[in-house]
Amino acid sequence: MTRWLTLYARSRQVPVSLAAVVISAVAVWALPRGGGDGSGDPRLPVLVLAMGAMAASVGLGGQDLALDRTAAIRWAPRRAAHVLLAGAVVGGVLLAVQSTGEDMATTEFVVRDSAGLMGLAALGAAVSGAQYAWTVPFAWLSYTFFAPPPTSVPTQVATWMLLPPGTAAGTWTALALTVTGTAVYAVAGPRR
Repeated sequence: MTRWLTLYARSRQVPVSLAAVVISAVAVWALPRGGGDGSGDPRLPVLVLAMGAMAASVGLGGQDLALDRTAAIRWAPRRAAHVLLAGAVVGGVLLAVQSTGEDMATTEFVVRDSAGLMGLAALGAAVSGAQYAWTVPFAWLSYTFFAPPPTSVPTQVATWMLLPPGTAAGTWTALALTVTGTAVYAVAGPRR
């Protein structure tokens, strides 16, 4: 079992992705320490989580998709576990890094956004392949940063990443993206 996990992690570029997640979290966490107060601004933690999801999206496809599709093992549960575990690692890294200094976001905010962003990355892998899976979270993040203030439900859904924890539109949008992205990726796998 250990050998299989090691080979799987290497084939999915998990060590490189994990290094990118940690480096981006530390780099962005260090930004507000220069005198600014990042505790009220959700853009920095969302940026960390989005960079983590984009880095983890590289591993949503193997070296040979045809080989993955003809394997004698059931891939759907492994794909779903990969997405959920990647989301947990991305959120966990941010929570671990911020525990050494000032808080950037609450745990509820981190869990919601990391799950939703990994769902977006999984959806991107299923629609456009693992090499372009990062584009979906990047595009939504870009829109979110420049969108008008969320005054109606549609704009709250569009800017779910920046909404405060406990906001119904943000929570339900993240949940829908997580479930949909994980299910589509688990069943269909990455596009060729």
